Amino acid sequence: MKTLSLLPLFVLTLATAQAQELEKITQPGAISGTVNINFATRTRLTDEGKPQVGAKDSYELALAVAKTTEFKGNVERQPLITSKLLGRVEQPGQLFYSLDLAVINPANMTQKKTVGKWVGTVPITSEGVYELEGAGESKQRISVDAIGRAPAFTDNFGGRLYGKGKKTQGVMSYVRQLQGKEVKIEVKNTDPMRFEGVQIASGPSQNYPKTTVSGNLDFDYETGNWLTNGIRFSYSVNGKAYEDVVTGSIKWVEDPNRATNGKGQYEFNLRWNEAANKPATTEADAFKGASDEEAFFAVDNSIPSLTGVVKYEDTMTKIKGEDSCTASKITYQLDANQLTKQQVMNFLKLWLIGIGPTNDE
Repeated sequence: MKTLSLLPLFVLTLATAQAQELEKITQPGAISGTVNINFATRTRLTDEGKPQVGAKDSYELALAVAKTTEFKGNVERQPLITSKLLGRVEQPGQLFYSLDLAVINPANMTQKKTVGKWVGTVPITSEGVYELEGAGESKQRISVDAIGRAPAFTDNFGGRLYGKGKKTQGVMSYVRQLQGKEVKIEVKNTDPMRFEGVQIASGPSQNYPKTTVSGNLDFDYETGNWLTNGIRFSYSVNGKAYEDVVTGSIKWVEDPNRATNGKGQYEFNLRWNEAANKPATTEADAFKGASDEEAFFAVDNSIPSLTGVVKYEDTMTKIKGEDSCTASKITYQLDANQLTKQQVMNFLKLWLIGIGPTNDE
């Protein structure tokens, strides 16, 4: 009888735990660290000005998420090379991932363990499509070892990313809500980076679930800005389904002396579930009277958001008479405001999937 009497309490406790909302964090440097890029495909050229066979761009990264997870290692991008006369493939286009994944004990920040890896080979087609599932036996995946009480697991990525390379025709409109005001800008020269059936692998710890992503992140060639266009993250934690809609912009700002110092930065202004978190409008609206374009890029920390900067220091080299960026030193300092760790992690994984297109000129 005692066992039976405890059953309703157990069911109630389980239901309560599943119904609990995920913990939200407000944290400076929720994504922090460095990425150093060497664009060998821009320096090792043939007489025709194309990359030599064997030349690869290298992205060496060390990034931390929510101060409890680290990504450290290298991603290489190999360009597609075809023969001049017959168009025969001499070298396939591919991305190679080799990242160590470490976790830091939230109860004791001095304790850190490398628990697994993000590895795999991602084919890139001649149309600029990234086949995220991976190639043959080299699937793109996160593999985690059994350490302590955490079990081992392997989870694969999937879907397609359509990288930059095909500009849209006509005008694209982007709309957002800002403290009750609808604002819109129109862009004439965009290049959409599209996510089709993208599956982000879970891990490195099991509180970061497998996630499906759809929508676009569009590049504006005239300004260098990135504009969100219907990005949705869908996932489940503790039996509860979540869907996050990410809106906003990533604005490119060049240093006045960029021609000599190579400096510039992306200013992040991304919001989660903006429509569901609209605050009541007041006469003290901080952005009242702003133009649509000004309001579109204004930071609004009254709703869940990821803000801050990603700073670039580029090395510019004269190649065949023209300036070319041959290396980049990048520093991340992105701040979370009322976001869950899952939301921050999902965004970083998506950003790393597009590490090639998001760092191209």
